[in-house]
Amino acid sequence: MQNIETLPTLMPGQLLARGVCRHLKAHDFVTLEEFTPERGKRLDVMALGPKGEFWVIECKSSRVDFTSDAKWEGYLEWGDRYFWAVDEAFPTELLPEGTGLIIADSYDAEILRMGPETKLAGARRKAVLQKFARHAAARLHRLRDPEQVF
Repeated sequence: MQNIETLPTLMPGQLLARGVCRHLKAHDFVTLEEFTPERGKRLDVMALGPKGEFWVIECKSSRVDFTSDAKWEGYLEWGDRYFWAVDEAFPTELLPEGTGLIIADSYDAEILRMGPETKLAGARRKAVLQKFARHAAARLHRLRDPEQVF
């Protein structure tokens, strides 16, 4: 077990992601943080549900964090639903309509608005599932064998 002094310091967005992941686990989702579906894109949270559905969750810790990110629309093609995760002090009126909303903190979250469902095409779903599984397996391997060169 890690000593509290050796635990990594998490950034505000990472703390939101932790709360989101904890909440989604209660709904039988498995999650990957900082998932890279393709070069140049990094999703804060990618969630795989019990029926094979993919949710993309983008965590925004402040107004500046939100307004400085213009790439979010490119993330829509990677999931069946898209959500913003913000804390309770975030000005939610800034968030685009037609997207999901999750209010989170570092311990839990609550889904306030479901993102509209846009089903992935079969070929895209298969590709995303394979990338998700490979990322998860590689991360587990790095935990088990941190000296292995990748």
